[in-house]
Amino acid sequence: MTAKDQSFFEPISGFDLPRFAGVPTFMRLPYVPPENQRFNEVELGLIGVPWDAGTTNRPGPRHGPRQMRDFSTMIRRINPATGVDPFGLVSCADLGDVGPNPADLNDSMERITRFYQSIVNNKITPMTIGGDHLVSLPVLRALGQREPLGMIHFDSHTDLFKSYFGGYKYTHGTPFRRAIEENLLDPKRVIQIGIRGTMYDGEDIEWGKENGVTIIMVEEFFERGIEDVMEQARDVCGNKPTYCSFDIDFIDPAFAPGTGTPEIGGPNSFEAQKVIRELKGMNLIGADLVEVSPPFDPSGGTAYLGISLVFELMCILAEIIRKNPKK
Repeated sequence: MTAKDQSFFEPISGFDLPRFAGVPTFMRLPYVPPENQRFNEVELGLIGVPWDAGTTNRPGPRHGPRQMRDFSTMIRRINPATGVDPFGLVSCADLGDVGPNPADLNDSMERITRFYQSIVNNKITPMTIGGDHLVSLPVLRALGQREPLGMIHFDSHTDLFKSYFGGYKYTHGTPFRRAIEENLLDPKRVIQIGIRGTMYDGEDIEWGKENGVTIIMVEEFFERGIEDVMEQARDVCGNKPTYCSFDIDFIDPAFAPGTGTPEIGGPNSFEAQKVIRELKGMNLIGADLVEVSPPFDPSGGTAYLGISLVFELMCILAEIIRKNPKK
């Protein structure tokens, strides 16, 4: 790709256009939907999935992508801690939103999977912004169709519940049980970090451990420290393709109140940055950040934290893509 071609995928600088002006896209990048002729040039795609039909209590994550797009205008291009400039390493673009069907959960999941199949077909690495955590299941149905993936999962909940409300299988508390049952995830290569909060009965944790999932409760996370836990995460996931799923409620609600199911006793914002930076060197093929719910933090602090962590994930993904560019 020539320098001229690459310039198309550069974010707009705050020195050229004030951050409060212009049409907001993720990171002020060009909007390149699938019908755009340059779609197949994209290497790292940011995708909004404004859908929260899996929410069982406090709704609102459907509004997360729009608010995070707005706050993403504050993101500059270089990570001061790592020196990474993801926009200079690879071709990045805002691929738009997957339009859900708010009246039909199953149709919405089919729409999401179809969109991500086009992502896979064009060898684009997806960075997904949700949406509630059920979003991850249809994404994994596209990314994990060839072989089961490993997963590193930051959350206060396992999302391994059997069902809700008398056998209903699809909620934001069930996506990874379904993904394991559908052979999209290899449970022996799945690690969940930060689990905490009061429980219904513990069946989700018991099922996960019986099937080989590594579950790190938040007490163990703090006792052992970030570096030690993340070294184990690299060992669990190995060198094979791995997905990263980050629920904003991994972070303590003192720092991220804008979410549907907050749990006290979690990491702070800086610790969240550190765990993502420790993903360096893993074979990540995509990531998501979910459960930002603007109605519970209208000031936008949670959304800004969320999009800042998306930037951290982009830095990791961009380095991986740079080492293995699509052909």
